[in-house]
Amino acid sequence: MYVDFFSDHDARTSPGSTLWAAGRWFVIATSKKQADRWLVEFVDMKDRNESQLLSNIDLYGEPIDDPETLWVHEMIGSTVVGVDGTEHGTCVAVIDNPAHPIIELDSGFLVPTPFVVAHENGRITIDPPEGLFES
Repeated sequence: MYVDFFSDHDARTSPGSTLWAAGRWFVIATSKKQADRWLVEFVDMKDRNESQLLSNIDLYGEPIDDPETLWVHEMIGSTVVGVDGTEHGTCVAVIDNPAHPIIELDSGFLVPTPFVVAHENGRITIDPPEGLFES
């Protein structure tokens, strides 16, 4: 049976990929994009009643190993430093924003993620525009 869900990452919807839902892992047999959703058939899901149990619930995938991606859990607790070496504070939260995520610092300042130029070992380097840290 097919289950309809949102996804922004094709690797999560490829045949053979697994998704966690309702306390178990499901293996994708086939999938196809339909508008802004994916229509997915799971291995060993035999009837419509079983697939309807997955309607309107969250599906979770394995972590994506992408060294170019900065994940929220990597930002929280990281020191935020300007390209000039100025320390601006520690990331205490990441605010979900329609345009892009925003890093909230313990100093109260907000830093849009497009200003992030590097990240490694608990340190986020930013190239902020002039005036971003003025009160």
